[in-house]
Amino acid sequence: MTSIKIVLGGKALSEGTRAVYLQIIKNRKRKLIALGLRCKESDFANQEFKKTHPNHMKRNHLLNIIKTKAYEIIDVFMLKKVNYTLNDFEAKFREKPTSNSGTVAEFCQEIIDEQLKSGRISNAKTYRDTKVSLSKYAKPNLRFEDVTVAFLEKYEAYLRSENNQDGGISVKMRTLRALYNKAITRKIVGLGDYPFREYKISKLKPKPVKRALTLDEFKRIKELDLSGKEHLLDTYNIFMFSFYTRGMNYVDIMKLRWSNIVGDTIIYNRSKTKGKFLIKILPLVRGILDYYKAQPTISGYIFPILMRDGMTPLQISYRKQKMLKVYNDQLKELAALAGVDKVLTSYVARHSYATIMKGMGVATDLISESMGHADLKVTQAYLKEFENEVIDNANDKLLDI
Repeated sequence: MTSIKIVLGGKALSEGTRAVYLQIIKNRKRKLIALGLRCKESDFANQEFKKTHPNHMKRNHLLNIIKTKAYEIIDVFMLKKVNYTLNDFEAKFREKPTSNSGTVAEFCQEIIDEQLKSGRISNAKTYRDTKVSLSKYAKPNLRFEDVTVAFLEKYEAYLRSENNQDGGISVKMRTLRALYNKAITRKIVGLGDYPFREYKISKLKPKPVKRALTLDEFKRIKELDLSGKEHLLDTYNIFMFSFYTRGMNYVDIMKLRWSNIVGDTIIYNRSKTKGKFLIKILPLVRGILDYYKAQPTISGYIFPILMRDGMTPLQISYRKQKMLKVYNDQLKELAALAGVDKVLTSYVARHSYATIMKGMGVATDLISESMGHADLKVTQAYLKEFENEVIDNANDKLLDI
């Protein structure tokens, strides 16, 4: 499917000579790679310089080296089962990147800047965290060609030595893979050495953490008396609001405006999936809304998280990080007050909604639709711990035999 040949250019140069090229043809597509050599047409035949050329022996030796290198590159591609392009071949043949953003760090910073410009602050932070981590481990002039399977395995070992768990390692590896894919798209590196075919990120599956509350645990938190603990009231309200609005996540609650309330319905677009939601306002939710409607405010936001209008995406991101930490810390206080021996986080209300609905006999596909999951598998992952528990309880009946 691939052929290599040394050829002369079709167009004569000003001094009557022609350029010498390495020609590669693959799948009927042709590419000429200039070799920096030239000669008269009469001094070249059968892919080599004729004896009439003054330096024919040295030049022919060089051409043999060039052809040998070309075949070795193709052999490596074939052994690795890489479906390479002619551009991939040329990048490997020239042994240099095809862009000024040659190092991983330089290109990563380029992507970070692009993400910040487009307001994708969380994505920018993820790339920045990966860049910082790589800079601590690898040489500063690390290039994409240096990111091999062996490099990734050693980097993983380094991350483990720094007490990173599977979940954190997976995030960094997925970010590095996304960066590598962008570099391929922008012709900074070819597909030939792509390491993520052999290095599988899927092996880095974090151990499942039981995030959902049981119905009894949820009721204990719901029935808390917060007299003397008024500093926890906003956190309590947000947690209950999340649960009773189909597990609305913290970011969407943070961005929720009074303009999203239309009669007895909350209408909003989920930040993560951009899906549109229409949620009936239940009495407990109406009570929470009435409470905040009565509070003095200078913004159009319902909850006292974003305190003013007109904030930039970067300001919103910093405010979210700050207030989310307060929220998660105070959720732990609520759990302790309720005697719930589980770590409460912003995700727990969403997971608890799914699990408790399942326990009440609601079908998984309906729960999935109510939560806005694009894939039923996401909902099934939420409910895995619940289903395991049901199986275990059924299995306990064996004790009666």
